[in-house]
Amino acid sequence: MSTTPRVVVIGAGIVGANLADELTARGWTDVTVLDQGPLPLAGGSTSHAPGLVFQTNASKTMSEFASYTVEKFLGLGRVLGDGDGAWCFNQVGGLEVATTPERLADLHRKQGWATARGIPAEVVDVDACVRLHPLIDPSRILGGLHTPTDGLAKAARAVTALMRRAASRGAVFRGSTRVTGVAQQGGRVTGVETDQGLVPADIVVSCAGFWGQAIGDMVGMRVPLLPLAHQYVVTGQVPDLVGQGDEQVEARLPILRHQDQDLYYREHHDRIGIGSYAHRPMPVSLAELPETDDVTEARQPSMLPFTEEDFAPQWEESRLLLPSLHDAKVDSGFNGVFSFTPDGGPLIGESPDVAGFWIAEAVWVTHSAGVARSVAQLLVDGRSQIDLHGCSVHRFDEFQLADDYVRETSQQNFVEIYDVVHPLQPRLSPREVRTSPFHARQTDLGAVFGESHGWERPHWYEANAPLVAELPPEWAPPPRDAWSARFHSPIAAVEAWKTRTAVAMYDMTPLTRIEVSGRGALAFLDRLTTGKMDKSVGAVTYTLALDEAGGIRSDLTVARLGEDLFQVGANGPLDVHLLEQAAAAESDVTVRDITGGTCCVGVWGPLARDLVQPLTSADLSHEGLKYFRATRAVIGGVPVTAMRLSYVGELGWEIYTSAEYGQRLWDVLWRAGRPLGVVAAGRAAFNSLRLEKGYRSWGADMTTEHSPYEAGVGFAVRPSTKGEFVGREAVTAPGAQDVTRSLTCLTVDDGRSVVLGHEPVLVDGEPAGYVTSAAFGHTVGRPIAYAWLPAGLAPGTPVDISYFGHPVRATVASEPLVDPEMARIRR
Repeated sequence: MSTTPRVVVIGAGIVGANLADELTARGWTDVTVLDQGPLPLAGGSTSHAPGLVFQTNASKTMSEFASYTVEKFLGLGRVLGDGDGAWCFNQVGGLEVATTPERLADLHRKQGWATARGIPAEVVDVDACVRLHPLIDPSRILGGLHTPTDGLAKAARAVTALMRRAASRGAVFRGSTRVTGVAQQGGRVTGVETDQGLVPADIVVSCAGFWGQAIGDMVGMRVPLLPLAHQYVVTGQVPDLVGQGDEQVEARLPILRHQDQDLYYREHHDRIGIGSYAHRPMPVSLAELPETDDVTEARQPSMLPFTEEDFAPQWEESRLLLPSLHDAKVDSGFNGVFSFTPDGGPLIGESPDVAGFWIAEAVWVTHSAGVARSVAQLLVDGRSQIDLHGCSVHRFDEFQLADDYVRETSQQNFVEIYDVVHPLQPRLSPREVRTSPFHARQTDLGAVFGESHGWERPHWYEANAPLVAELPPEWAPPPRDAWSARFHSPIAAVEAWKTRTAVAMYDMTPLTRIEVSGRGALAFLDRLTTGKMDKSVGAVTYTLALDEAGGIRSDLTVARLGEDLFQVGANGPLDVHLLEQAAAAESDVTVRDITGGTCCVGVWGPLARDLVQPLTSADLSHEGLKYFRATRAVIGGVPVTAMRLSYVGELGWEIYTSAEYGQRLWDVLWRAGRPLGVVAAGRAAFNSLRLEKGYRSWGADMTTEHSPYEAGVGFAVRPSTKGEFVGREAVTAPGAQDVTRSLTCLTVDDGRSVVLGHEPVLVDGEPAGYVTSAAFGHTVGRPIAYAWLPAGLAPGTPVDISYFGHPVRATVASEPLVDPEMARIRR
């Protein structure tokens, strides 16, 4: 009898089969995989997937998923007796071509991502592109990105191999078994109901692909994905491919992407397969799909009839790029169903309401093995070695789970999938979903808004444009290159200048606020965080939430507003989920997301006290309210909570009130600040100022992959002042503070080159790390970058940041760059 949990995986496609393999490899042998279709060709997306595996991605996590898929699939052929594994993965390499200067520049940027992640890649000239793929018309392209370790996964064969290996370890695969429900008792799964009876389970993982929404509905879990059809055709015989190799070798040329036309290509012996994202989005209703009872390779519910008119323009573009197709015809085609999500990422996580019910959805063949490994690690070990914050199903706010939102944004992701997307590029729609009470005043000041989690967030204010001419010479920013100048304005320099020399008002409303209350609130927060929570009322503590291995799940600011009342400044929905789930078993703790009902103005600068003190009877002197203390007050008739905090490194407060008072609070502060030269300031200045102070941004600078000591936030870990807390054993173990890598401050030597993040950093000419956050430091007059690099690099050490393929010389610097004595903030 097995002593491991009973696991039922719903879906025997590439994700479910990989998960069964990963679980059984870790000794969990009581694994049953169910699918409504026949095995091994069950009729989902895996059955028709073209199998392209490209490892280079804007997301480090997604690149690592893909690299593991390559590594794993290369060895799968041995399971089937095919020796070198070429039949499960054919490492023909990948080639992305550019037909515009913008695309060619972007390929250099992608080459930087690959270098930062240890993926071999090279931007090559036209002649090299043609040598790699002789069918290309050289007159149509400007160059390409060649990644030799990319290739083609033979998805159906990979599934067969994975099933065979998992079954040899005890897993059971059952096809033609329709799931009708998920049994549960006491808020926990107990089994899966099927048309052939109940399958008992302690853990259920839905890997149902585009059917994932329907499975999630069985436990009341919203699964924000949209099934969309994607066109794929196979040509007739291409004369230039006839007789070019062994019939057993399906492809010899690298997989080819023509992203300027939203197209990709792969060989099928002497034919070419063409995939297109250039057509209109085609949402698919599950109710309209054919049944899975009679699945064949040519007839599957995930393969819808081909709409020839949608492909016609791309056929002509294909014949321009590949002249060999002039004498060929489209032999067959279909509209294949795949899953898309609001932000393009996969969906991984456990139901917030039904313990033991997990999902791993919206995962393509490219990332399948990597995702399965991480889910197996979550189940068996309690954590993934790869950070998953960008993949968690709990990363979305409630409004982002609504059908209309999922439908619109998922279709946008389909349209933009091959676009050159700037990291600061704002979403165009939907907009103005969430606005702070200050929005009308910000609009009057000409705010240029970005968007994050539905919030309208000012990046800068056009009302400050006339002040650009008044900038002292040392504050005048140098011209930027075209890429870093996009979605930026020199007005940010004005707002930073005023923050450092006068006073500025920042809208901090979009930052997540969580109220934790009840008799058990103190012990609850003490257990979940690294800092001492048992402080006097009014204390504010910067602290960390760790996982059991000491990885940083979040950084939090906790204010004790009463004996049993705390306000937690958090990083988003993941933190709300973390606290809510932890409180679910507590009878004397209440967790409430209060973000939408409250608002916050940050008032910072050397004149901040001159602005605020006359408006209140509360003592806001340094002695009356010290740094990292909070107090209740009334400002201009508005009841507020003022916290002496500053993420920009200047004197001031975060001033909170309920939403109905928000506009009045802004107006009171604004009127009082006019004689002092107050400005409204946005996120561009804010990010610059926080980097000058070396303040970390969770999710960018540090994640679960990093320890507090590596990330430079070890000061927030206080084991000597408290009892047990999550991660204590890991961060207090012998050698825990001995690090081999560290988050390192760099300044750019030329004083003008602003990088934007993810660029590789070279030490002595060799790739050694990557940039996390970057901005122009207006106070210090030069660009700043933070990067993960080998520990111990001394200040003054030269490094190179690869920016669009060009080296940008930078220097390791001591941090913080501004006011290391903290004198400005403690005036």
